[in-house]
Amino acid sequence: MNDLDQRGLLDDTLVVWGGEFGRTNYCQGKISPNFGRDHHPRCFSIWMAGGGVKPGSRYGSSCEFGYNIAENGVSVHDLQATMLHLMGIDHEQLTYKFQGRRYRLTDVHGEVVSGLIA
Repeated sequence: MNDLDQRGLLDDTLVVWGGEFGRTNYCQGKISPNFGRDHHPRCFSIWMAGGGVKPGSRYGSSCEFGYNIAENGVSVHDLQATMLHLMGIDHEQLTYKFQGRRYRLTDVHGEVVSGLIA
């Protein structure tokens, strides 16, 4: 990131990091030397930098157990709409035709999350 920032590339480059799911703060099964934490479909973390993202900000939060959304949840459709917006693409216009129907990445959902935009 420092490398991109020093060269001014974060002005035009959107960096996104995310995992496929969240992790709970409790374990699966009995506690043993190699226990694992449960997969978590409700809350997960993603970070973005550059490309028009509001720097140094945090958006949304989970409950104290990291289990449920407590504030400003962002759906996958909203995240995709926001990332496309940051890249200069209108998610409602980005469509492809399949089996006679026009589809879009955000389907019939998706709102740009203005709180993430600088």
